[in-house]
This record gives sequence, C-alpha cells and structure tokens, in this order.
Amino acid sequence: MQTPISIIQNGQHLWLSSERCIYWEEEKTLILSDLHFGKTGHFRKAGIAVPQNLYKDDLHRLIQLIQHFQPDNLLIVGDLFHSEANKELDLFKRWRNDFEKLSIQLVKGNHDILTNDWYKDANLTIHPQTLSIHPFLFTHDVTQTSFNQPPVPYIFSGHIHPGIRINGGGRQSLRFACFYFSKEYAVLPAFSRFTGTYLVEPKPSETVFAIIDNTIVQLQ
Repeated sequence: MQTPISIIQNGQHLWLSSERCIYWEEEKTLILSDLHFGKTGHFRKAGIAVPQNLYKDDLHRLIQLIQHFQPDNLLIVGDLFHSEANKELDLFKRWRNDFEKLSIQLVKGNHDILTNDWYKDANLTIHPQTLSIHPFLFTHDVTQTSFNQPPVPYIFSGHIHPGIRINGGGRQSLRFACFYFSKEYAVLPAFSRFTGTYLVEPKPSETVFAIIDNTIVQLQ
C-alpha cells in the first residue's frame, strides 16, 4: 500500500489513500464512498459474466485498510450496497462479524434500499440523509443538501464517482479516479473499481488529487 498523503482541512488532519479512502486522524475514522457491494452479483444474475473476484478484491482491500489505519469508526458516505440483498451481501455479513467491534456508520445513498431490519442485523448505524461531526458534514449527494443558517460546515460527499482526464502527446488522454476538493465541499472517489467515472472540470481555486498507478498525484 502506498503511503497516504496528508492534508489539513478545517484544522483537521486527513490522510488521502490511493486505495480511494480518507483517514481522519483526530476522529480515528476511515471515510469511504460508493462501495456498491453486491453489484457484480446483480450483473451475474442478469446473465452478464462478471467475475466474482472483483467483489472479493474490494472486501480484501477494505480489510487491508482497516489493518493499516486501525480505525475506531468506518464512515460510508452512501452507496455501501448496490441494490437488493443477494449472496454477495451474505458474504458481507460474515465479513462484518469479523469486525464486530468496529463502528460502521452509513449515510444512505440512492442505492442503499435494504430494509431497516437488514441494516440492524448487520450491525450498521444508519443516517438517512446527513451526519454532522464537527467541523464536517457528510452526505451522499452534495447537490441534494441545502442549509438555511450559517455557519455552513465543510461537506464530504460521493455519488458522482469523480474522475479527471489527463492529456498526453497528440490526441492521447487517460482518465483516472480522483479526490475533488472545492472551497465548500469534497467528493470522494468511488471505492469500488467496478464503477465508471464522471469527469470533473476543476476551477483554478479547486484541488484535484488523481489516483495514478496506486499513487496520489496533486494536479492543482
């Protein structure tokens, strides 16, 4: 695992990992978004030959991150799951039992449609729309969040699976997942590698950290 890079946001120490997550040092919290567990199972059920090892690789990456950072809390900023329960989510429950002392907080995303009983049985704490932990606020889709009273906290979100295009010689270009930081909010890359990306076009005042060959590169 590549050494994470450290940034300061609102006076807090954050470690950006090339494994598509953020470790919040002060709160001992690992922050991820858009894991989409169960997605490959739904594709196979529809007759599309997607290898099951994609899902197992994501779970293995998550285990490595927990072992590396030793967090007290795991905070998922939406779309932990992809759709209805399937056999892959049974595997998640068995994985969950191996980390029963780890607090897992889920701010629900548009794909998190399982029943409350299922979440409770999996020992997950659910937040329907937002979770506030000073000085941050966590929500799945920042465009669906509004505030009426200042001060407005800095927001962490997911949902769009941000990516950045890097142009090479001639007409060549490559697309990479990235962390996207604006003045008001940040968008995490999708943790699952079995997702597409939405190209962001950062303004001069915004910062993008591209994930290139398991290394984080600050582009601006």
